[in-house]
Amino acid sequence: MRADFVNLLRLLAPKTEQFAGCGAKQDRKSNPTPRPATILAAPPLPAANTSAIGSPNPRLSANPGLFNHGRICRLRGNTPFIVLWHGKRHPSEMGAAEVEAFLTHLAVNRRLGAVSQNQALNALLFLYRDVLKQDLEGINAARARHSKKLPVVLTTAETGALLKGVKGDAGLVCKLLYGCGLRLAEALTLRIKDADLNGGKVEVRGGKGDKDRVVTLPKSLHQPLTEHVSWVKQIHQADRRNGLPGVSLPHAMDVKHPAAATSWEWFWLFPSKSVSADPRTGIARRHHLHEIGISRELARAARLAGIAKRVTAHSLRHSFATHLLLRGVDVRSVQELLGHADVRTTEVYTQLARAMRGEITSPLDDLQMA
Repeated sequence: MRADFVNLLRLLAPKTEQFAGCGAKQDRKSNPTPRPATILAAPPLPAANTSAIGSPNPRLSANPGLFNHGRICRLRGNTPFIVLWHGKRHPSEMGAAEVEAFLTHLAVNRRLGAVSQNQALNALLFLYRDVLKQDLEGINAARARHSKKLPVVLTTAETGALLKGVKGDAGLVCKLLYGCGLRLAEALTLRIKDADLNGGKVEVRGGKGDKDRVVTLPKSLHQPLTEHVSWVKQIHQADRRNGLPGVSLPHAMDVKHPAAATSWEWFWLFPSKSVSADPRTGIARRHHLHEIGISRELARAARLAGIAKRVTAHSLRHSFATHLLLRGVDVRSVQELLGHADVRTTEVYTQLARAMRGEITSPLDDLQMA
């Protein structure tokens, strides 16, 4: 069993050899005091912050056999830490009590947010349910407090300076994020068929919550996108001449329509410049652009523009919604463009728009001060 666990951790965390198994040597410089092989008790919590962790994600529970790549990445991140924290014990030797203690440790000692703690919970549930074939019940760990934060919104001048500094394909992606209010994952996973240049619209397929929606394509992007599609066409033709496997398809499309993987309409709108192995199948194929490349280019452009804000790809989506409200667009229309299920999620932008519009003035401005 110990040898099997070594292979499991090497699969889950190939870049962290110190986590590769129970027999690996511990890095004494980074962690001079090894943890004991017992559950470490967490300090007592305030009564207001000791609610039980909720049930696992219903979408994951409804699809117990779905091996999602994102879930594998979260599993890579959490499995080595719970193993080391419990003294390098095999996960099959631990149960709900050990998982509960680890989740409490994340909230109390590591001070992780609610989203990160819930990701760890779902990753560990996936490990026990789908990998080790064990059920975890009665997890009652302390839960991290949900915080309500205002989104980072750029002014129109800051947005113009930022987009001017973003170059290449990343610049076109960022203009789509701001011009259409897309999430980064929605923009990167667009297919050729989703961009209707003649109809002036972009169809978002399988967005957050697996929902589809249609957004208006900015007229200023028609010519750049037309030239970009012509360049992507050459990449698609070269891949077909070289006999590369087709692109990955959603759901069971590769079974129902295997020829769609090599078709032009299903090719990525923003393909990667290189070919890499699919982490799920090991097949070498062309993927879409990576999120890290867009984030790095945005950070570089923000520094170049001198923007003293934490600029991310999602900041462009926040700015899109706020700027529409500043122009007088009603909140219901903005909700539909963003794909929010509840209008209360969209109403947070009305507070920002009211402050930026200057509807409420400070009494300090009424004082006659020398």
